Amino acid sequence: MIKMVTAFVAGASTTLAFAPYAIWAFYPAAMLFVLWQSRSLTPKENFFHWLSFGFGCFAFGISWVHVSIDTFGGLPLIVSMALMAILALYLALFPALAGYLTAKLSQYQQTQGWQVYFRYLGLFPALWVFTEWMRGWVLTGFPWLWAGYSQTQGPLSELGSIIGALGLSYVIALVCGSIALVLYQRFASVIIIFSLIFISTYLAPHISDISPRNETVKVALVQGNIEQSMKWEPDALWPTLLKYMDLSRPNFDADIIIWPEAAIPAPEAMVADFLHNTDKVANLNNSAIITGIISMQQNDFYNSLIVLGNAYHPQQTEGDYVGSGINDYKKHHLLPIGEFVPFESLLRPIAPFFNLPMSSFARGTYEQKNLNALGYQVAPALCYEIVFPEQLRANVNKDTDFLLTVSNDAWFGDSIGPLQHMEIAQMRAIELGRPLVRATNNGVTAVVDIKGRITHQLPQFKSGVLVADVALYDGETWFKRIGQTPLLILCSLIILFSFIYQLLLNKGRKK
Repeated sequence: MIKMVTAFVAGASTTLAFAPYAIWAFYPAAMLFVLWQSRSLTPKENFFHWLSFGFGCFAFGISWVHVSIDTFGGLPLIVSMALMAILALYLALFPALAGYLTAKLSQYQQTQGWQVYFRYLGLFPALWVFTEWMRGWVLTGFPWLWAGYSQTQGPLSELGSIIGALGLSYVIALVCGSIALVLYQRFASVIIIFSLIFISTYLAPHISDISPRNETVKVALVQGNIEQSMKWEPDALWPTLLKYMDLSRPNFDADIIIWPEAAIPAPEAMVADFLHNTDKVANLNNSAIITGIISMQQNDFYNSLIVLGNAYHPQQTEGDYVGSGINDYKKHHLLPIGEFVPFESLLRPIAPFFNLPMSSFARGTYEQKNLNALGYQVAPALCYEIVFPEQLRANVNKDTDFLLTVSNDAWFGDSIGPLQHMEIAQMRAIELGRPLVRATNNGVTAVVDIKGRITHQLPQFKSGVLVADVALYDGETWFKRIGQTPLLILCSLIILFSFIYQLLLNKGRKK
């Protein structure tokens, strides 16, 4: 019981490794502590030990989810807390599975010769990464708080351009395994592993073909700070539109003006006159506006981005906006409950939480064309989509000028959720070697360079406009070329070998 409590505390401490604290060393320290503490436990005991670690990690790390459930869900506090506990417990199953299989597949050879090296340098890192990857797609996926995100502002961040966030999770598990071997009086592995990581991190920027274009694009990111409780009220529609226009008007000298997710909280057809007038205004000012909006095609509603004004050239005789799904982006990865409700006929009558505004969106395609704005190619990710590296990677090409993510994190108040969301977006810039701009309703609105560093930022919870010259780059990162596939193949082969080896051991013991 004491071990489970300390594992829970270790898991809870990993929250400090992510934004806004960004004390990156907490994650490997906590992982190493639980890894060593569980070395002599049975597979079943390991399962509950790592379940306790995962429960602590997610109960504290995603506590911000409760803000939206409690504020907008219409549920009694005890029910909302129970829902949070169930969610954290579900997510904790994945590290629990990694811990269980590590023990199960090495229970007969924990300290024998090469097997102990394989347990800590092969099996555990492979299982950790594989279960994190599973968490990113099972039941639509929730790849939040991957261990690798603790390195967004850490010393290993350069490696993200080669192996991505999931690869950084592998490196962290590998580091913990090598230090665990030191505690077994095996010192060579930690020297080799640390040397390889140091050399790889040093070489990462030198083997990249990302190069500056010596060109910038001037963007203006508009943060409306519209109260979430008012956002979908019919009476608030025109005041909202006027607020975005008033904030934008002094900044039409920017090349591209960007409004956040659902900045226009209405279907295109309902605000057609406003859109066409705004298209003309942007055109007259030799500019383009990218805005979030609700689009509709064939009786389906989509959470979308559209471009108003000049799509292809700085100076045109007229704007290019025509609607009808041309030069737009439709969100593909929808947020469960927030944007679609699984088993909705059963769940919607239960509570307001399952009947939030705009929670019946259709899904856009996985791969879509970049948005064209003033001749620039923009690869978008709408809100939650930014946490899925392979999806954004699939939509970036050699002509992509910069990454764009828009969001409305007003659901989560002044919690740590929006700051973690920003940190994840920073990792996408590192992985793909493109600057990233992020426009939100109430923060964090910011510009990120290709090293994942925030170069410009607006304060949260205030109306304002962030104007910045964004440097552009050419070339491709190694992660853009290879993605997660080589890492997942490696992990799969290690796990498969472990299963086969364990089967052979079991047969040998029975004879």
